Amino acid sequence: MSTLLIKNADVIVTMDAARREIAGNIFVRDGVIEAIGALSGPADETIDAQGCVVTPGLVNTHHHLYQTLTRAVPGGQDALLFGWLQTLYPIWARMGPEEMFVSAQIGLAELALSGCTMSSDHLYLYPNGVRLDDTIEAAKTVGIRFHPTRGSMSIGESDGGLPPDSLVEREADILTDSIRVINAFHDPNPGAMVRVGLAPCSPFSVSRELMRDSALLARDKGVMLHTHLAENDEDIAYSLEKFGCRPGQYAEELGWTGDDVWHAHCVKLDAAEIDLFARTRTGVAHCPCSNCRLGSGIAPVRQMRDAGVKVALGVDGSASNDSGHLISEARQALLLQRVANGANAMSARETLEIATLGGALVLGRDDLGSLVPGKRADLAIWDMSGLAAAGSWDPVAALILTGPHNVRDLIVEGRRVVQDNHLTGLNLRHTIDTQTRLARKLVND
Repeated sequence: MSTLLIKNADVIVTMDAARREIAGNIFVRDGVIEAIGALSGPADETIDAQGCVVTPGLVNTHHHLYQTLTRAVPGGQDALLFGWLQTLYPIWARMGPEEMFVSAQIGLAELALSGCTMSSDHLYLYPNGVRLDDTIEAAKTVGIRFHPTRGSMSIGESDGGLPPDSLVEREADILTDSIRVINAFHDPNPGAMVRVGLAPCSPFSVSRELMRDSALLARDKGVMLHTHLAENDEDIAYSLEKFGCRPGQYAEELGWTGDDVWHAHCVKLDAAEIDLFARTRTGVAHCPCSNCRLGSGIAPVRQMRDAGVKVALGVDGSASNDSGHLISEARQALLLQRVANGANAMSARETLEIATLGGALVLGRDDLGSLVPGKRADLAIWDMSGLAAAGSWDPVAALILTGPHNVRDLIVEGRRVVQDNHLTGLNLRHTIDTQTRLARKLVND
């Protein structure tokens, strides 16, 4: 048995049912929060949080970790989604297992230092012997919870799709490997460090049959479903031309709505699709920086939240962001909703809720997302005494409104993943050097 005491926090943002914010301590036993508030006692490890805000760990619900190797690529810097993809696909086709492993380490390290205790990943291409196993092993070295999804593409250029034929797979092989990774890695138990989902890339890169078969397989295995949906005007036009319906209707017809489904982007959902997602408890991963970078638009987050849709945050791939800083993503979400809907459209505290509890709900983790007894001890400790927040009257709001902020300490399952602004399980300098070498190789090949 191990115990941890976090003491003297200026503010603990509990995200409990009453959304209480209190000063005091948090006591953790064996990775689970045992008590919170004005308490004391001996512990195996003690962390002094004086001058700090303590929040639930942030949750990232959409990423393509392999893209940390292709940031700011010429030719893709000023393109819309489809043109951007066509620029990057040939580069990604040259990657192998080492590139996938190291790029995942870099992406997850960036997330951890920005307050993220759990991240999903959407890996939908498997060139040169790549397997989902590569990113799962990388996550272990960083120490945060991981929800990788076995993505896929099966319609190449020769069949009218966007990806080159070299990056697509046979659908029978996709389903076979999906079963393999679920059996090998998915942990359905509370406190799981790894859960696996199924994630055909998008309606324009897989067949109707694979979408339906993936949904059937996921429900047979008890795992979640994820894909891109309604990302921009091109996406809507493609759906209307190829399927004769809007993306929401296409998803509903193929079994892609429900509490076990979350869609990335959803920038162009209309009122009927928002109502559909609310009624079916379908989740949305909102990716504000990527949506800005690709000129996709401003997602109707205010309308979705008001209708009761589960909304979380995603940094999206580092080739379309080109960052992976989750607390900054939360700030961008707030700013965009205010641009679209007015200065009172979204508060800092609502945005923080979306970034923490919202992510846990979208990923089906009722054991995470709030700091209450019985929940897993995933939390972020933010030192608010530095330059970025100097002069702030409200330290909780300042966490979103000021910045950028990095965590001082990050706790996952009661263990420190970040200590005094440094990762505890990863030699970051060595990893960056390896990443730089691999990126230069891709440039020169």
